Amino acid sequence: MSKFSIKDRLLSFKHAFDGLSVLVKAEHNAWIHLAISIVAIALGFYFEISNTEWITIIICIGMVVSAEIFNTAIEHIANFIQPNHDERIKYIKDLGAAGVFISALTAFTVGLIIYLPKIMSLL
Repeated sequence: MSKFSIKDRLLSFKHAFDGLSVLVKAEHNAWIHLAISIVAIALGFYFEISNTEWITIIICIGMVVSAEIFNTAIEHIANFIQPNHDERIKYIKDLGAAGVFISALTAFTVGLIIYLPKIMSLL
């Protein structure tokens, strides 16, 4: 086991920020998730949602973005291992995509529960 190093811990943050940079620069689906996140946050300010609602929205955003990051990592590993079409790799990639879909669907449902009554009250 290596000795604890503050320098190494700080370097791990650099790697994390490098990963976020890659995600934002190269992954089109991440742009969609980030755009929807900005809308959810703007609506939160507009409707002055409660602290509990903010916590829920933040958790949902983190869940979807994290799922997208994990799915992207899975896809890149799978493409590295097998660059040609392979049904086994497709199976793995489909599962990763399903994880993103379920997290996004959950976040969307939470958004509806929080924002739909507030939107309807304006009508």
